Amino acid sequence: MQEQTLTPQEAIAEDKSFKRSLGLLDATMIVAGSMIGSGIFIVSADMLKDLGSAGWLIAAWLITGFMTLTAALSYGELSAMFPKAGGQYVYLREAYNPFVGFLYGWSFFAVIQTGTIAAVAVAFGKFLGYLVPSLGDSNILLGSADGFKITAAQLIGIALVILLTYINTKGIKGGKLIQTTFTSAKLLALFGLIIFGLLAAKSNIWDANWQDAWTLRQHASRTPVTTDTGWLDLSGGLALGAIAAAMVGSIFSSDAWNNVTFIAGEVKNPQRNIGLSLFLGTLIVTIIYVAANIMYVSVLPLEQLAFATDNRVALSVSNEIFGAIGTTILAVLIMVSTFGCNNGLILAGARVYYTMAKDGLFFKQTGTLNKAAVPEYALWIQCAMACALCLSGQYGNLLDMVSFVVVLFYVLTIIGIFILRKKRPDAERPYKAFGYPILPAIYILMGTAFCILLIMYQGKYPYYGLGIVLLGIPIYFVALSRKKTAV
Repeated sequence: MQEQTLTPQEAIAEDKSFKRSLGLLDATMIVAGSMIGSGIFIVSADMLKDLGSAGWLIAAWLITGFMTLTAALSYGELSAMFPKAGGQYVYLREAYNPFVGFLYGWSFFAVIQTGTIAAVAVAFGKFLGYLVPSLGDSNILLGSADGFKITAAQLIGIALVILLTYINTKGIKGGKLIQTTFTSAKLLALFGLIIFGLLAAKSNIWDANWQDAWTLRQHASRTPVTTDTGWLDLSGGLALGAIAAAMVGSIFSSDAWNNVTFIAGEVKNPQRNIGLSLFLGTLIVTIIYVAANIMYVSVLPLEQLAFATDNRVALSVSNEIFGAIGTTILAVLIMVSTFGCNNGLILAGARVYYTMAKDGLFFKQTGTLNKAAVPEYALWIQCAMACALCLSGQYGNLLDMVSFVVVLFYVLTIIGIFILRKKRPDAERPYKAFGYPILPAIYILMGTAFCILLIMYQGKYPYYGLGIVLLGIPIYFVALSRKKTAV
């Protein structure tokens, strides 16, 4: 394939078949709404088991927030250079070659986007089960508790994916309305939960939680090689490994901020609004996430947070704040959160497959738009894969791989900024990466260290994630040969 050399104006003109109907608020709501799913309500429990202290818990969220903001600010340059559908796939294709772009697109389809859609959808079903037990995860419809099983929550998750996919096939306006409405609602609800939590804070619990805030320790349940049953003090490489393991949760919870880049073809004034929405959305979510965790450690002792039932940290905190009705309040909040999150993921993800198909690297029909100017076939292909992952029951394991694969491609994409500065020094750059070259370089170092530490200390899942990426190599050459045959 010949190297693409479109100017930003030509890229916008190339996407003329899309309807540019998303403003800055809509784009910001897609960033924030796609990031906030169910993770912030759950992952802090396992993070505390890895870190063992309030100080390191907050530090892990701050480090993740810094990385996310730095990456978002860096992506601003790329989004202004290539303001067209496909986002990160396009950036990698332009900086490297179609092969690297395809490996990202394949990983995106196989696990990154569809696995996240599945996990968020089933989380919706699980929390609906708190309100209607017969629709929850405990209702096993097929199989057994110890083996393969299909639960009511999984079927609810599938129904949610199909419903949101159908709505998004009818045009961008319906998806935009859902995204803005549900994201606004969950942002207000989360701010409310944080404020009520801080008002209910207990000084004795706060003081106890921060008494030994910077001793890094890991619970034995997170270290299967030991027979101990308590907390183990960590130092050196093991300490770094524990921090990386803990950040799997915070990075997964902070991911999907780049989804707005996939729908650049439908954003008004994309050269300005995409970069600005990336900054505003990631900043809002980072503030919420750090504040929520500060609230958690001000309401309940660390031991209760780390060993909350089924890791439902926010549920335990909500019960402490609101009493018995706390379960209902939180279940509704998480259902609103996951509904809006999945809408953003479904809306944005299909645009990647559309652009890949335009390059001859995905099913041909995926590169067409319906009469509502949306890639309907791409939406349904994504829906089918996400539903299959809902049924697999392996979405939890898949998501353990996601953080490694996602950060790996973020690092490669930000390296791409340096490559493009050298390859195309005279290219039009309406916006330049903030803090270049220092901040992008810091992200590259931090992201690389994170991936290496996961490989060293997080067992098999990073290898599985890398295996999924490498599986794309033969698939690429099959797609390439079919493309040549078609020509």
